[in-house]
Amino acid sequence: MDHYPDGFAALVVALNTSMVDEEDLDQTLRRVAFIACQSPIGADNAGVTLQRGNAAATAAFHGDAALPLDQAQYEAEDGPCLSAFRTGEIVRVEHIADVAARWPKFVAAAAEAGIVSSLSLPLVLKKEVVGALNLYASRDLSFTDASVHLARLFAEQAALAVTNAEVYWKTYTLTQNLTLALENRERIGQAKGILATRLGITMDDAFDRLRRTSQNLNIKLRDIADHVVRTGDLPTPPVPPG
Repeated sequence: MDHYPDGFAALVVALNTSMVDEEDLDQTLRRVAFIACQSPIGADNAGVTLQRGNAAATAAFHGDAALPLDQAQYEAEDGPCLSAFRTGEIVRVEHIADVAARWPKFVAAAAEAGIVSSLSLPLVLKKEVVGALNLYASRDLSFTDASVHLARLFAEQAALAVTNAEVYWKTYTLTQNLTLALENRERIGQAKGILATRLGITMDDAFDRLRRTSQNLNIKLRDIADHVVRTGDLPTPPVPPG
C-alpha cells in the first residue's frame, strides 16, 4: 500500500470537496492553486493554465511569482508549462538557471522573481489534456520518484476538480439562459393576448405591434411586453419638451 505524507490525503479531499453551489469556477481554480502550495511537493507559487479562446492563459494563481512566470512563457510561446500543456508530459526543472539556452525569457523572469525550481504538470482527464498546473519554488526542489508520484496524483485530482467545476457552471449557465428564454416567451405571449383582446386583432398582428414598438423606441421586446402586461397598452414615445 502506498504511504503518503501526513496531510496529503486531507489536501486531496479538500481539493475535490463539492462546493459548486457556493463557489464559481474562478474560485475553484484559485483553490486548486492555493492547495497545491500547501502540499508536500514543496512549491510556494502555483498557476493554473487553461485554454482560453485560441491561446493558453493563466486562469488562477497563488503567490506573487506565478503570474509573471506564466506570462513570460506565453509571450515567448514556449516554456515548461506550455510544454506540459502541449505534450501531456511532466516537465521538471530542478535548477532553472540550467535551461537558459532553451527558455531564456522564462529563466530571466524566474531570476527576477527569486524562483529556482519548477514543476509543470499536465491536467489530464480521460487522456485529454485540459490544462497545466505550474508549480514554482524559491528553493531547490528534489524530484524523487516519491515526490513526482505525489505531484502526479495531485494533478489528476486537480484535473477532475477543474473539469467538474467547468461542466457544472456551463450547465448552470445554459439552464439559466433557457429559463430566462421561457420566461420571456411566456411574458410576450401574455402581452400578445392582452393586445389582441383589447384591439380586436390577431395574435400575429399583436406580435407585430410589439416588435415594431420595440424597434421604434429601441427598447427590448421583453421590456415592451412587461409594460403591456402591467398597463394594458403599448408604451408611447416621450413627448419632447415644448
